[in-house]
Amino acid sequence: MEGEGLKIQLTFWETMVNTWIVMFLLVLGAWLAGRRIRVDPPFSRLQHVAEVIVVAISDQITEITRGEARPYVPFVGTLFLFILAANALSIIPDLGGSLFGFSLYYPPTAALETTVALALCVFFAVPAYSIALRGVRHWLRGYVQPTPFMLPFNVLGDVSRTLALAVRLFGNMMSGAVVVAILLGIAPFVFPAVMQLFGLFTGSVQAYIFAVLAMVYIASSVQVADRRTGGRNSNEAGE
Repeated sequence: MEGEGLKIQLTFWETMVNTWIVMFLLVLGAWLAGRRIRVDPPFSRLQHVAEVIVVAISDQITEITRGEARPYVPFVGTLFLFILAANALSIIPDLGGSLFGFSLYYPPTAALETTVALALCVFFAVPAYSIALRGVRHWLRGYVQPTPFMLPFNVLGDVSRTLALAVRLFGNMMSGAVVVAILLGIAPFVFPAVMQLFGLFTGSVQAYIFAVLAMVYIASSVQVADRRTGGRNSNEAGE
């Protein structure tokens, strides 16, 4: 029992440390890319990279919402970049185990507490965006349409999709880590490079899926009343 307790604490410590590492790297990258932003050329390479990322995220959001992407870019873009960077830790060589006593490459997204926290961010962002963009009445009306009898089912739907977001990301990342560990145990000199590339690809896909689902949920909440009433509420923003 003592060994199991130590393992749980170590995993939690790894998750916390590596989460802070990811946040530090993202903040540092944003600062480096934004400290010398220019309107006119010549542009720095970091500014080019930042603009490509922002434009790509904006275009994807516009395709999903069929509307203005600017309000959603900070939240959805941060979600995507954080998950992508967290998943990318799995391809870093395991140097931390010998230097610090824990794995520096342990992906935070392979821990359930991280994926639950990310899913809760989406859970609270859905009503926040709906209220900010369309008003409180619009948000509340979405739970009782097309009939008030749908109220408990709509609430249950919000809870279940939050749980599904957390479990989906956690399950995919954990299962991927297990598969890589098994293959590396069978042939440690053959699979490492291939598995690292596979892990990077899988992590990128999972980050994209999570961000897209978050955007779909937010857009659905903002637009739900209009769809159910045939567009009669399109001019009720700010109620």
